[in-house]
Amino acid sequence: MSTLLIEGGQRLSGAVDVEGNKNAALPLLAACLLTPDECVLTNVPRISDVEVMARLILDLGGEVEGIGSTTLRVRCPQIVKDEPDAALVGRLRGSVLLLGPLLARRGRAILAAPGGDFPARRTINTHLEALQSMGVRQVPGPGHILEAPDGLKPTSMYLYEASVTGTETALLAAAAAPGISEIRHAACEPHVVELCAFLEQLGVGISGAGTTTIRIEGGGKLHGAEHKLWGDYIEAGSWAVVAAITGGEIEINGARAQDMEVVAAVLTRMNIECAMHGELFRVEQSKLRAAGRITTSLWPGFPSDLVSLVTVLATQAEGQTLIHDWLYELRLFALEQMSGMSADLFLCDPHRIIVTGPKKLRGRPLDSRDLRSGMALIAAGLAADGQSRLSPLETVERGYGRLVERLQGLGAKVAKIS
Repeated sequence: MSTLLIEGGQRLSGAVDVEGNKNAALPLLAACLLTPDECVLTNVPRISDVEVMARLILDLGGEVEGIGSTTLRVRCPQIVKDEPDAALVGRLRGSVLLLGPLLARRGRAILAAPGGDFPARRTINTHLEALQSMGVRQVPGPGHILEAPDGLKPTSMYLYEASVTGTETALLAAAAAPGISEIRHAACEPHVVELCAFLEQLGVGISGAGTTTIRIEGGGKLHGAEHKLWGDYIEAGSWAVVAAITGGEIEINGARAQDMEVVAAVLTRMNIECAMHGELFRVEQSKLRAAGRITTSLWPGFPSDLVSLVTVLATQAEGQTLIHDWLYELRLFALEQMSGMSADLFLCDPHRIIVTGPKKLRGRPLDSRDLRSGMALIAAGLAADGQSRLSPLETVERGYGRLVERLQGLGAKVAKIS
């Protein structure tokens, strides 16, 4: 495991490019298993989660060229097994996305408990219920043993939870079910829309992408396709916070304007001057002001993936901000470490925290317990007086490619230590 050594107090400025959305790359890679033809994905983020998914495809008998680069060529003429490597599955929650394609190609899927952030708190019940409505049966045994001996059946389903990966699991399975399926209470996030767009390129008929009701005409012969991933708006928002919290200016290139609206809305409420020109998002040096209240919501509301970062940003804003993340609780618990940095925080309950600022932060050792709060704690260390040490850095590198290199390019004094 590695540690990131951070010397705080540096004003970060410059320009940075974002790569494709991690949360789109994983379902798109899973979708490549649905066809024996070659699929080419470009603008792929160079992060460890993507590498794990690529290696899972290799383990199943697929072919993947370009691992570690921004272009992946995937061919799956044969899938030789129905049980992905348990060690790899244990490192990646997105491995659950393999269930639909495996059931389509093999009629059976055996999956160990998926890993990732908060594995004990994030169930896959929505995914399993969606698959069961398509004729899949669950067999008793360790992990998740699923069978579809008569193939996947088209269906009309209502998702109890508007889960992003649950919706994607249902989409991947419905693409292989002969006939028309309908998903209601579907997630509307951009990466769900992007998966729909890619499935259409493969030959699946889809309508309603981006709404809560998606209709899928599946079961046809699927062919290969080439797709350039849309820029990651979560990563773009992260770089915007890093610049704002250190009093800097930054130009972020590669995210779509329609995706950045939710980020800009909250930054503007905090008195941060920002503007979007095409795919260029610019943040100016600003005097931060408390937003009063920030609440996460389903898309197009403010995403939970950015709540840790804006919580840290609020420590440097004039006034009091109530942060309410109704979806997850452990992200806010992870930020309690900032109390030891002299932040003025009051944790109301597992979902709400009151932040009073501005408060000068002091460097200290930090524990990156999950991907997003880990990046938020790096931002705190960059704004703090003195030195901070965050570990394990690998937790954050799951979602931020070339992190140390890009931080240094913006003027941060950071170093990676084994």
